[in-house]
Amino acid sequence: MSESKLRATRVISVFAATLISLACGTNYAYSAWAPQFAARMKLSATQSNLIGTLGNLGMYAAGIPVGLLVDSKGPRPWTMMGGLAMGTGYFLLHRAYETGAGSVGLPWLCLFAAVTGTGGAAAFAGAIKTSALNWPEHRGTATAFPLAAFGLSAFFFSLLSSVAFEDDTGHFLLLLGVGTFAMCFVGFFFLRVVPHSTSYFAISTVEDRRRESNPLTRSRSGNSKRSIGRLSQEPGRQPVMNHENTPFHADPPKEPVDGAGEPEVHAGDANETSSLLSKSSSETPGDIPYGKNDDNGEINHNSHHVDIRGLAMVPTIQFWQLFLLLGILTGVGLMTINNVGNDAKALWNHYDDSASPAFVQKQQMVNVSVLSILSFCGRLLSGVGSDVIVKKLHMSRCWCLFVSSSIFCIAQICAVLIENPHVLVLLSGLTGLAYGFLYGVFPSLVAETFGVSGLSTNWGFMSLAPVIFGNIFNILYGRIYDSHSDILPDGTRKCGDSRDCYSAAYLVTLGASVASVLISLWSIRHANVTTSKASKAAKELDAAREA
Repeated sequence: MSESKLRATRVISVFAATLISLACGTNYAYSAWAPQFAARMKLSATQSNLIGTLGNLGMYAAGIPVGLLVDSKGPRPWTMMGGLAMGTGYFLLHRAYETGAGSVGLPWLCLFAAVTGTGGAAAFAGAIKTSALNWPEHRGTATAFPLAAFGLSAFFFSLLSSVAFEDDTGHFLLLLGVGTFAMCFVGFFFLRVVPHSTSYFAISTVEDRRRESNPLTRSRSGNSKRSIGRLSQEPGRQPVMNHENTPFHADPPKEPVDGAGEPEVHAGDANETSSLLSKSSSETPGDIPYGKNDDNGEINHNSHHVDIRGLAMVPTIQFWQLFLLLGILTGVGLMTINNVGNDAKALWNHYDDSASPAFVQKQQMVNVSVLSILSFCGRLLSGVGSDVIVKKLHMSRCWCLFVSSSIFCIAQICAVLIENPHVLVLLSGLTGLAYGFLYGVFPSLVAETFGVSGLSTNWGFMSLAPVIFGNIFNILYGRIYDSHSDILPDGTRKCGDSRDCYSAAYLVTLGASVASVLISLWSIRHANVTTSKASKAAKELDAAREA
């Protein structure tokens, strides 16, 4: 197949990954149906938050096993299985809503929500891995589209539901069940990892001038060694040099070994579990010339050869930097994502107690849609913008995390101050934008820091952070909201204390957001210092060799 056809197939695959991702972010539409679902099922805010938290738990806690399967077996099968899981989970929630209070116990409702989250994680992991493999030199941009679609999912389904089934939560849940499965089913047939006609390039000792990631020294732990062994044994993977004391930037051979040139890797040798260790003799799949000289005449290489995965990441400072930032910021964002419907309900109950339930539900939909649209914009800006930051400005992608943290701070201040429900969209929009900035760049940060070969597995480990912090902040919100709520004769709950229903929770998340700003600034400084030391060491080594 010609290179132009291969490129076209890669582009089609990105669109397929985007379609699948559009189905995977439906957990972020929880606020659009959760208040009505809780009212019909006679659930408290804490119980409703528990269901939402289990949905998030299913998505994030499934990251490690799903990542291992995607990395070892390839991404395509799990997109289909993920779609089936999402469809099943939402259909069971639909049936529970239709039968009413007492028909299904809280543990089962939590299980159904967890199934939808697990399905979303599986399908999304396959979509992201495929995009990262197909476009190694445009990874930030290539993954930005499915990441952005993931953020737009809530708006897409909320809009579709409002047009087709106005004010009908039962039909909305049915739409989620049918729609998520159908989109994954269609995308499955076009989602492919396209093989590259490549040649292996030895890795230079010249320090990586891209300045986009934190240089790491490979751990010599047993886990790291085992991961190297696995990499070389997996089908379609390039062999990896494993010398006891070889750092990442290994010495390039001065001459071909045994009279052989650079060994060719045929297109058929790469498959869905292929790594990105190899480079094209002419062009990379992203159409960026490999080995382009920088202004100092030194060669820029990227870090596709890095392969740290699983437990081997844990001893590194970079892992804990990223883990804490992802956990704190995701937890802050999820609290609003899961509860902006309750925010709107509380404000409207105090601002205009004559507002009908149908009107309030529409306002909830508006806030969910604004959050989703701004999340979409944030993911695109962060994903594409991070490539510009790295390639044009020669700065770290971590600056996107600083931007995200700062926006989250502003959003929490808005949440504490807003009393007029008409301007609640400020909280929704800022939260969506900050959340989008976070997730638009994070997979690229993980891939370039620890290697793309184990991206799905490593992303699974990182996803444990949102499980911890998301659970803390959501349960905190539920308890604070319930403490201000009154139980009505029909068993439903109502809070008419306006922003006092939840403001204490946002004061906690404001403190967490400020902490994330400080951590992100420290991460940027640490990256600059480490890069400078590595560059100096590489230059001294080159000078010693020349002498």
